[in-house]
Amino acid sequence: MIRHVRFLGSPKPGEGRIWVIAGPFLWFMIFFVIPFVVVAKISLSTAAVSIPPYVPLVGWGEDGTLNIALHFGNYHFLLTDPEYVIAYLSSLRNAAVTSLVTLLIGYPVAYAIATTKETLRGPLLMLVIMPFWTSFLIRVYAWIGILKPNGLINNFLMSLGLINHPLDILNNQFSVYVGMVYAYLPFMILPLYSCLEKMDHSLLEAANDLGARPIRAFVSITLPLSLPGIIAGSLLVFIPAVGEYIIPTLLGGADTLTIGTVLWNEFFGNRDWPVASTVAVALIVLLVGPLMLLQHFQSKGERS
Repeated sequence: MIRHVRFLGSPKPGEGRIWVIAGPFLWFMIFFVIPFVVVAKISLSTAAVSIPPYVPLVGWGEDGTLNIALHFGNYHFLLTDPEYVIAYLSSLRNAAVTSLVTLLIGYPVAYAIATTKETLRGPLLMLVIMPFWTSFLIRVYAWIGILKPNGLINNFLMSLGLINHPLDILNNQFSVYVGMVYAYLPFMILPLYSCLEKMDHSLLEAANDLGARPIRAFVSITLPLSLPGIIAGSLLVFIPAVGEYIIPTLLGGADTLTIGTVLWNEFFGNRDWPVASTVAVALIVLLVGPLMLLQHFQSKGERS
């Protein structure tokens, strides 16, 4: 007869798994759920001249009764005011264009790094992540010096005689796209490289032996196998790009309207925390909803 002996202090069966799951769960609760609940609570309030600048949702009446006041007028205001609708659409457009351009630029770069010699992959990846070694704000200010009328690009083109007058490439939508593509390009390259580097390149050799042209082999083999990297890179670029504030403010000029600028103006300019919180909650719902649907369809496809 065999008896299972458990030494003093040894974990129970399944106890280690609980602690492994508890770590990410606590992180998610502390840094997402609790702040989201606080912001959602403020969005259901109204602005007031006080500290903090909003009316508490829960209060006590003079007769000792508990009063709970929920105001949904901020959400109605958000849907009916055209300024906020334009800000959401502008932010979604900026994020979509940035994701597409970074994919078109990042895919060849990632493929070239993944197919080069192993001794060169490390230095090439270091070049990709090297911009992260400097301040994000300094890098954005550097683009102002490059794109301004007497900046590097205009001076170079005028010295070659290609243009007679400086190009208007700063404080407009073009400069916003340039700054955002530059800032988020590494977030597209790294997931694509991780996916392409693991790909079995013997499949391409087999396709070549069977007479498939390089373009057809790419469409039939490489592109489908790299689809997880494309999805991961697109999400890593799209999600932070929607709420980007620094680049549109510094490179887009005063007329640029995005969710980031609206949040800043409502929080620090108008000091209307309930409306600003409503904008933030709507943005989170706008981003989390498609992600949950994408995760649902991916898991459904894996089961099938």
